[in-house]
Amino acid sequence: MVGFKPSDVPPPLGVKMASAGAAACIADLVTFPLDTAKVRLQIQGEKKVDAAKNIRYRGVFGTISTMIRTEGPRSLYNGLVAGLQRQLCFASIRIGLYDNVRDFYTGGNENPGVLLRILAGCTTGAMAVSFAQPTDVVKVRFQAQMNLDGVARRYTGTMQAYRHIFQNEGLRGLWKGTLPNITRNALVNCTELVTYDLIKEAILRHKLMSDNLPCHFVSAFGAGFVTTVIASPVDVVKTRYMNSPPGQYKSAINCAWTMMTKEGPTAFYKGFVPSFLRLGSWNVVMFVSFEQIKRAMMVTKKRFDDNN
Repeated sequence: MVGFKPSDVPPPLGVKMASAGAAACIADLVTFPLDTAKVRLQIQGEKKVDAAKNIRYRGVFGTISTMIRTEGPRSLYNGLVAGLQRQLCFASIRIGLYDNVRDFYTGGNENPGVLLRILAGCTTGAMAVSFAQPTDVVKVRFQAQMNLDGVARRYTGTMQAYRHIFQNEGLRGLWKGTLPNITRNALVNCTELVTYDLIKEAILRHKLMSDNLPCHFVSAFGAGFVTTVIASPVDVVKTRYMNSPPGQYKSAINCAWTMMTKEGPTAFYKGFVPSFLRLGSWNVVMFVSFEQIKRAMMVTKKRFDDNN
């Protein structure tokens, strides 16, 4: 079970979902500048407006430095509100439901196989995207939006962005890029959670560490690296397609083909370093926070039950 030892009493579903949402928001607050840098690097190479033609991003820290110099430090947190909304919807489903869906597929088997774990991760990842996609579209578009003189801003606020997209692109605009996002997050979720589970179980089985912070750190960071390698190509296509204006790409597949023919295969790994730094650090903060919040909620629940 993610974040819990086998000897622990399994927490209720509501506790797991609330803990996952809260932990993911904490992780987003810490790592959001890295995510914004990743988005800027991923869309680099697309057509630019005149005021932005001389701006070139080089590496994760170079991108962050350039953004601070040209747009100010607040630009690193463009889209944060939508990002937190996304995590409250998204992480509570994809992480909070993982154990229950896995147990459903395995019939409660204490030692489920890798394939059933992967199936559970893909299922909750796809469910989460289907529900939270509009928040991801708005987040990506805010992160891609430049705060420069001479560059028209597409959106001025989070709620205005939802309204504008709905009025100009309809419901399809709010759910734009759902297919590549489901593919990406199914990959991310099953790789992230399954790899974390497997690394942690191996560490504990071979008694390399006890079930504490260093173990969680190593497991989460390893899961972040494996996940980035597998999911990066789909993530770049998802970002490009969701950020594109109507008519630029016919479909996500057309977006991927355009990238391949115009920029070559290396375009699919644009922003890899910030993706890894962000996902690795995000995993560490999230899993550690998830476990602590979940245990604190369980202690509070036990005290409440004892007093009643």
